[in-house]
Amino acid sequence: MLLPESLVRSHGFAVLAAFVAINTVVYVALSVAKALPKVYVRDHLPRTYHRAETRSIHPDAPR
Repeated sequence: MLLPESLVRSHGFAVLAAFVAINTVVYVALSVAKALPKVYVRDHLPRTYHRAETRSIHPDAPR
C-alpha cells in the first residue's frame, strides 16, 4: 500500500519520520552497549596505594 505524495511530503510526516529514526538509533546504541562487557574506569586509573615491599610467598614475583 502506497501513501499519497501529499501525505509523504507533509511536515507532520517528516517529524514522525525523524522521531522514528532517532528512536531507532538510540535503541541500537543501547543494545550494543548492553552486549559489550562492562568497563570499570577505576581499573584503568593509577592506583593510589603501593606497598613498600611484597607480601607474596613468591618474593620475586612482579607486583
